[in-house]
Amino acid sequence: MKLSRKLNLSFIIAILISITIISITANIMINDRFENYLVDERHTKFDRIYENINSLYINDELQMNEMDLIHYAIAEDIDIKIKNTDNRIIFDSSRNMGMGMGMHGGMMHRNHSSHRVIEGNYLEESYLLTDDNTNIGTLIIGYIDNSYLTESALIFKSTLSKSIFISSFITIILGVLISMYLSRSLTLPLVHIRDIAVNIRQGNLDSRSNINTNTLEIKDLSDSINFLGETLSKEEISRKAYASDISHELRTPLTTLKTHLEAMLDEVWEPNKKHLSILLEEVNRLSKFTDDLSDSFDSKAYHIDLDKSTFNVSKELKDIITAFTPIYNKDNYVITSSIEDNIQLTLDKDKFNQIINNLLSNSQKYLGENGKVHIDLIKEKKNIIIKVKDNGTGIHSKDLPYIFDRFYRVDSSRNKGTGGSGLGLSIVKSLVEAHGGTIQMDSIYGQGTEVTIILPR
Repeated sequence: MKLSRKLNLSFIIAILISITIISITANIMINDRFENYLVDERHTKFDRIYENINSLYINDELQMNEMDLIHYAIAEDIDIKIKNTDNRIIFDSSRNMGMGMGMHGGMMHRNHSSHRVIEGNYLEESYLLTDDNTNIGTLIIGYIDNSYLTESALIFKSTLSKSIFISSFITIILGVLISMYLSRSLTLPLVHIRDIAVNIRQGNLDSRSNINTNTLEIKDLSDSINFLGETLSKEEISRKAYASDISHELRTPLTTLKTHLEAMLDEVWEPNKKHLSILLEEVNRLSKFTDDLSDSFDSKAYHIDLDKSTFNVSKELKDIITAFTPIYNKDNYVITSSIEDNIQLTLDKDKFNQIINNLLSNSQKYLGENGKVHIDLIKEKKNIIIKVKDNGTGIHSKDLPYIFDRFYRVDSSRNKGTGGSGLGLSIVKSLVEAHGGTIQMDSIYGQGTEVTIILPR
């Protein structure tokens, strides 16, 4: 079943159940309260009749005008009986009217105000007639138990039931229309997102969701699908670049090896020390590349084994800088530092050396005339910060988001003048993160680059 149909059906069922419960409950409670009100009104009326008759009975010296009582009974739609203190009936409106109202044990009574026959049980209520708290007789009021249901009352109840039914019908219609609108507003964006997901699954990684909605969850889902598409697109580009770069990295040394070996076999070159050194250099290059490649993929999967120990990071960093100073001086570059003394840290010492060596080697490759590199080591309350800043060629802003990706080179032409396999920064990032730290690179093209490493103490 489609989501839109399922939502519509769910909304309609919920509305019908709600309206039914509300209608039944409202009808029962209102009718019950209305009937109780009418019964209370009848008792109030009987109390008033009793007080009037009791006053007349006293004022007329225990005598009553029968015609007045008959008219009273007809007007109030009741049966009036009066007994004296000897319990003898001295007045009976039904007998004296000569029309046999038929209420004594009967089931039918004519409502004189509405000319409507009312069916029900005949009941009587007795009231003591008193004069100064002295019993002077008994008033008996006879009535049909549902005689309070006058035509006006029945019209009111009927109108009330109809109004509830009409209101329920209108509410159901509005509910169905609203449910259709809500269902459509929810399902159309979801269908659109589903189509985008299907396109991405089928390989169209450029598909993007462009829905405009105020529903936060749907907007988040749309953004997530777009992020997934962008990520997969980048991964696809990276995958193709990986394959191309690996092929390129392997082809050059293999071609060199093949050419030299063929020349030796054809006796064009002698297998002397010079030629064998060239072959060894290419073999070493292949070996380093495969090691870098292995480290890169292992680190990406977070399979780095750390052999941690506590050592003086300040001294270790100074030793690394000392080792790189002649390398920099050879190219007329300057390497300076500002290092806080005696900072102890628990790290993998070899991995720490690998991180710094990679950064300093990388900086050296992109220095120009009057090249300078400066290293800072700063201790904070919870972290240590290492900064490597150079005044080299810098990096374009468009390249910065990908600078830590495997095989990514800023020089898209693969100029080997700078060397490297494009794995160094990827490995550095993985090693830093394996120690629970973070690495960030800021750069302005033509001015230089600054790498910031934050390691927890």
